[in-house]
Amino acid sequence: MRRRTAEFRRPAKRRLSRGFWIVLFGLVIVLFIVIFSHERKPEVNPLLSQQARRQASIIPGLNITEEMVDPYSLTRQLGDQISLAKAFVVIAKESNNLQFAWELSAQIRNSQILLSNVATRSSPLTASEAETSIRDMSLLIHQAKQLHYDSATVIMKLKAQISALEERVNSASVQSTTFGQLAAEAIPKSLYCLGTKLTIEWFKNSNSRNPSFSEKRLASKLRDNSLYHFCVFSDNLLAASVVVNSTALNANRPDLIVFHLVTDGVNLPAMKAWFSMNRFKGITVEVQNIEDFSWLNASYAPVLKQLQDSETQSYYFSGTPDSKSPIKFRNPKYLSMLNHLRFYIPEVYPFLKKLVFLDDDVVVQKDLSPLFSLDLHGNVNGAVETCLETFHRYHKYLNFSHPLIRAHFDPDACGWAFGMNVFDLVEWRERNVTGIYHYWQERNVDRTLWKLGTLPPGLLTFYGLTEPLDPRWHVLGLGYDPNVDPKAIENGAVVHYNGNMKPWLKIGMSKYKGLWEKYVGYSHPLLQQCNVH
Repeated sequence: MRRRTAEFRRPAKRRLSRGFWIVLFGLVIVLFIVIFSHERKPEVNPLLSQQARRQASIIPGLNITEEMVDPYSLTRQLGDQISLAKAFVVIAKESNNLQFAWELSAQIRNSQILLSNVATRSSPLTASEAETSIRDMSLLIHQAKQLHYDSATVIMKLKAQISALEERVNSASVQSTTFGQLAAEAIPKSLYCLGTKLTIEWFKNSNSRNPSFSEKRLASKLRDNSLYHFCVFSDNLLAASVVVNSTALNANRPDLIVFHLVTDGVNLPAMKAWFSMNRFKGITVEVQNIEDFSWLNASYAPVLKQLQDSETQSYYFSGTPDSKSPIKFRNPKYLSMLNHLRFYIPEVYPFLKKLVFLDDDVVVQKDLSPLFSLDLHGNVNGAVETCLETFHRYHKYLNFSHPLIRAHFDPDACGWAFGMNVFDLVEWRERNVTGIYHYWQERNVDRTLWKLGTLPPGLLTFYGLTEPLDPRWHVLGLGYDPNVDPKAIENGAVVHYNGNMKPWLKIGMSKYKGLWEKYVGYSHPLLQQCNVH
């Protein structure tokens, strides 16, 4: 009996032990789940996490609260209303509805005060606080829409405003160009005074206008090809004086230099008086009147013939220019014979073989005598090329849509500059370069080959006849470019104030004026009397 009881109880003990372990194992699993659920971070969409991090980085930087970026936030709703109301204020003012603009502005201020007060406390904006402001602003915005201040109207008004502004900008640009052109062409009062005083001096001094006193005595030098001959064609006394003076002061042998000046009849007495009373370190100076060149007439020079044409005169001198043409294309100076006289140099100086041409807006900084020993390799014109940039090639200056231009010239040919040029007059005469100039000038009566200036016809005339010079001989841009390389200016033999901002004008760039002014000679009594400074 005991044995059976023992055999009976042993299995029961084993079932109790197994249940205990099952319960214990279940508790461990539950405990593990609880602990893991507390410690594990919830899974977040990577994109949402990235956006949250971005917002977290932006909000502190912009002083923005979470409430302001919440799409259901009262603060954000009020801020959106303020932004829209500000746009309506502008439109209301443009529509001359000042009363409504004032009402909108007042409500904007009220809403801004409410937001400001909320920003200074820790609690968010409540519905009761925002109700009045949101309702009042909503009514005004609704009223604005009833007044057709909706998006479509706003866009149309903005387009109209942009169009009006563009017209004003274009008009201001034209006015600026016109006034700049007038300022560039105007003669300063001081220069007018100087010319007047010198003219009086010339006619008062009988010796100064006696040919035997100057021209006849120097006639042999004017034809001597062993000397260094320069020419300047100008009606600006002070500018021509600076060219002569700067050349003299920087020359190794100024006594071997001859300057040939040509001016018009109005400025002739003043020029003669000035260059007869100033010695310029012994430089020989000849002054001629362009009106004395009897051979330069309308039957010979196409430019003079064009000047007599009524249509050409209307184009260049009309007080109501065609708006389709830029004002700079209509400057009468481009048809000035002093400007075009450079194409007749062999006729003006029939006894000379080589000559350096200088514009009157240059300053000479080095000795130029080495120019006369340069080998031009059979070419007529020695000039500095300007094709380092695309816009200085032939297509910039000439109309290549014209078949005559397109057939004879390369649009990518390198341009060059007038202002400091070495001319071989022997080659010029042999190749009849002036005849080439006449050919192209006659074909541009209708201004379809080029629009303005002497450079385009110069590019045509000397095409294939130009010898490139070292860029240091001629540095350009001082009359329009504020960023000319200072090193290039320092090393330049001739610096050129090409452009409207001449150094003798108030519109001249002050950073470059000093190079020109040191050759003026402000201590001269006549310059002081006329307040030239």
